[in-house]
Amino acid sequence: MPLLECVPNISEGRDAAAIHRIADAVAAVPGVRLLDLHADAVHHRAVLTFVGEPDPLRAAVLTLFEATLAVVDVTRQRGAHPRIGAVDVVPFVPLPGAAMSDAIAAARATGAAVAERFGVPVFLYEAAAARVERRALQDVRRGQFEGLAEKLRRPEWQPDFGPSVPHPTAGAVAIGARGYLVAYNINLATDRLAVATRIAKTVRESSGGLPCVKAMGLALPDRGLVQVSMNLTDVARTSMAAVFEAVSAAAAAEGVAVHESEVVGLVPAQALVEAAARYLRLPDFSRDRVLETRLTV
Repeated sequence: MPLLECVPNISEGRDAAAIHRIADAVAAVPGVRLLDLHADAVHHRAVLTFVGEPDPLRAAVLTLFEATLAVVDVTRQRGAHPRIGAVDVVPFVPLPGAAMSDAIAAARATGAAVAERFGVPVFLYEAAAARVERRALQDVRRGQFEGLAEKLRRPEWQPDFGPSVPHPTAGAVAIGARGYLVAYNINLATDRLAVATRIAKTVRESSGGLPCVKAMGLALPDRGLVQVSMNLTDVARTSMAAVFEAVSAAAAAEGVAVHESEVVGLVPAQALVEAAARYLRLPDFSRDRVLETRLTV
């Protein structure tokens, strides 16, 4: 059976006890291995990463919904990150030995099960999308929870599964299939949100910036910083190092320093190999030159 990764994002990043109860419930599902849990209070969001075969993963997502809906009310949730639901997004990712078709099948089966069991509207996105206008997650999420009821009244935004009205406390969810994605944030040593917003526009692909980069500017008021929050959808085309260099250059032009950067969740080893090779100027360096890689073959 194919092995898949699942990386749900839930709209709770501040209640540590609740987040760990949800993660523990997922980890207890037979056949599922929880690899990572990342929570962020400013984004008000937690990201879980777990792996397994399709049937156990579907069971784990249903468990995740049950645990999350018991503690998260999206009508009362406000954070820096956009969201449409208590469980906001559930991507399935094929691991080596699995095909994208396996992830698509898992996403669609899970979406149908979530809608039937919890009465939550489900939008299929990326490779699992049934309609081309729903491939991009930002289009599915546009308007956020506050605009969801009006959005669902439009014929072109009827959900793929579930009711045509938001769940009263859980909103809706986007469930899809995609390749590896690196969630990568760069924090800037300034509290001027306009600077991060301008830099995000400079580097994101939709504004003519770097290929396969999605970016937005966010304020981190508790730290006196701002953040360029990014998703890198193909690090083979645009590496983490290339993004760091571009953001650093744009920040320098604004008279601002980079404070630090961070990875949310897990990152493929190749992404770090490529970043190191770029910074160390090793033109022919690859993962095969890493000792631990050679020891496993």
